[in-house]
Amino acid sequence: MTDPTTAPTAPTAAPTDVTVPFRAGREGYASFRIPAVVATRTGTLLAFCEGRAGSAADHGHIDIVLKRSTDGGRTWGPLQVAASNGTDLAGNPAPVVLDTGRVLLVHVRAAGWATEAAIVRGQVPDADGRRVWVQHSDDDGLTWSAPREITGQVKTPGWRWYATTPGHALQLTSGRVLVPANHTVPPTGTDTGAEAKYNGGHCLLSDDRGETWYLGYLDDNTDGYVNVNETTAAELTDGRVYLNARNDSPSPGNRADAHSPDGGRTLLKPFRPQAGLTAPVCQAAVLQLRDPDLLLFSAPADPGNTRALMTIRVSRDGGTTWRPEYTADGLPAAYSDLVRVDRHTVGLLYETGDFGPYETITFRRVPVRRLT
Repeated sequence: MTDPTTAPTAPTAAPTDVTVPFRAGREGYASFRIPAVVATRTGTLLAFCEGRAGSAADHGHIDIVLKRSTDGGRTWGPLQVAASNGTDLAGNPAPVVLDTGRVLLVHVRAAGWATEAAIVRGQVPDADGRRVWVQHSDDDGLTWSAPREITGQVKTPGWRWYATTPGHALQLTSGRVLVPANHTVPPTGTDTGAEAKYNGGHCLLSDDRGETWYLGYLDDNTDGYVNVNETTAAELTDGRVYLNARNDSPSPGNRADAHSPDGGRTLLKPFRPQAGLTAPVCQAAVLQLRDPDLLLFSAPADPGNTRALMTIRVSRDGGTTWRPEYTADGLPAAYSDLVRVDRHTVGLLYETGDFGPYETITFRRVPVRRLT
C-alpha cells in the first residue's frame, strides 16, 4: 500500500485526518475530477473519481479510477481503473453498496470527441452521446464485472445531455436502488438547446438490486427559473427521499430541492429554490445520518459565487432549513461527496487546491461531534 500525500491541516488535527488520494498530474492522469465515495459492508472506503488522461477537459480519454482504504481514510491503496471505455469516456461514477455487500457502479459513457456543447446542441449521434452503463464488484472493489448497458431502460428518446449524480447513489430501506440523474430536453423555436432552461432532473430506479432499471420522477420545465442539473439524494429517517440539485437558472441561492414520498417515483412538489444554501453554481452532496438524526450538505459556501470555502451544513428538519457547522478551510474547492466512516466520523471527499479547486481530490475525516 502506498503512503498518501498529506495535505495541510489545522494545528489540532492529527496528520492522517486529511489525506490526498488523488493529485493532478500524477499516476498517468493529467487531472482528477468528480469524486464519489462509499463505505462497504466490511468498512472499506472506496474513493472514485474521473481520471482524465490528456487534460482537465470534461471530454476526451477519461477513466473511472478508484482507491481503497481499509483504515478509515488514513491511508490509501494504489490507483485502480474501475471502468474504462478505451480512449473514449467513462465518467460520472455513481457507486452504491447493496445490502448483499455487492457494490454497483452506475456511470455514463460517450465518444471522447463528444463535447457537452455539441451534445446539447444535437450535433452528436445517439451512438456517440451519453449512454448509461452498470457494473459491479463482489470483493469490496478489488475487481469489477464487465460493464452492461442500460441506456434503453433509463434514457428517454430525444434527451441530449445525460449525467448520473455526481456522487454516491443509495439503496433505500425498502431495498430499491435510487440513482439521481439529470438530462436536457430538445429546444423549441430558435433556441440551440444550450440554454439552462432545458435542463431537467430524473432518477434511475431498480427494485431487483440492479438487474433491471426504470425511470422514476421527471422534473422537466422550461421556465428559466428552476431547471435542475446535477442532483444528489438521501433517504430521511421518516422514509421520504430528499433531493438537492444544482440550478443553473437564476433562482435564489443556486440550489433547488424536493421531496419524494414514494421512493423516487414521484415528487411531492416540483423542485423549488432553496435559498437557505448559499453556494456558487456547482455540484454538492447530501448524506443522512441516523445517529444522530442529521441531514448533511457539502458544497463551496463562498457568498461571492466563487468555487471556494468547502463547508458542511446541517439540517434537523429534513432539508427545510440549514445552518453551517464545519468549514474545511478558506481554499478554492468544488465538487464533493460525503460518507459515514464510523460512529464517530464522517468522511468528506472533495476537489480543492492551494491556488485552484482542481489540483487535488482530498479526503477529510470530520468528527460527528463537530456537526452537532
